[in-house]
Amino acid sequence: MVQTYEGVDRLRQLIRPTTIIRCDAIDQLAGAKVVLASETFQRTGSFKFRAAFNVAQNVQSKTLIAASSGNFGQALAHACQILGKSCIIVMPHNSMAVKIEAVKRYGGNVDLLNVSEKTRTHRVEELAEENPDACIVSAFDDPFVIAGNATLGEELAYKEGLFDAVVVPVGGGGLISGIIRGFSSSSCTKPIYGAEPAIANDASRSLKEGRIVRNEKEPQTIADGVRTLSLGEHNWRIIRDGIKGIIEVPEDKIVEAVRALFTLANLKVEPTGALSLAAVLTEPERFAGKSVCCIVSGGNVDPAVLFNILGCQ
Repeated sequence: MVQTYEGVDRLRQLIRPTTIIRCDAIDQLAGAKVVLASETFQRTGSFKFRAAFNVAQNVQSKTLIAASSGNFGQALAHACQILGKSCIIVMPHNSMAVKIEAVKRYGGNVDLLNVSEKTRTHRVEELAEENPDACIVSAFDDPFVIAGNATLGEELAYKEGLFDAVVVPVGGGGLISGIIRGFSSSSCTKPIYGAEPAIANDASRSLKEGRIVRNEKEPQTIADGVRTLSLGEHNWRIIRDGIKGIIEVPEDKIVEAVRALFTLANLKVEPTGALSLAAVLTEPERFAGKSVCCIVSGGNVDPAVLFNILGCQ
């Protein structure tokens, strides 16, 4: 089993197993047998609870500070709620309203920031100076985060007979590095591909150059959960030798995937969560006739965004 960090057994008791969904209409659209591994029914609506709870229970501080587009923020707020801790979440001012409200609902303190004027990292550091007893935690660049996400890799490894390859959304790299670790610890050798917006392709460029390449500013892809500046250092060390490649996805394919998951599979998914299916739709020849597991990372989509994608008035 993966990892020896204290408290992983408690994490396994709290998380909800990933939901495996098969849909003939999605298969026909993709030209492949698509196995959807959906984390939309996970606590707080995304895989982030796996990471957030593991890091929250393993740090000593009673107050945690983190930057998030929303999913890690609400997951960390819920984890702190369970553990009797508090958290401050730095979020872009244009974050989806549903995610801002969710952080507050779980008891988190939201600090909104215009990222065109100041980086999230800078604001987190300012808050840390104001709260000297607090601990800064990363949504992706942390061994505890990776270990928490590895529980999903473990689950999928036990289901490896269902698929020939796995496609994983990539932002900071916390999820895909966790999947790699989970597969490795379970002796699963199925190939892992990353899915990244073409306008936020720092991970793809990093693989090509053999070093971490940073975006100059947060890319404004519709997939708000992957508006990161770069891969994390801990994640990069795992990713660079652990994946087959990264598929760069155009924005229109992300929209198509969200729409397909809603209309064909009856699954409400945020744009970031649809990246894996969007990658298959972008490069169908890569997966033609094969069985591919698409990790649907979360379902916390703002109703207005979903209505716009679906063409609702």
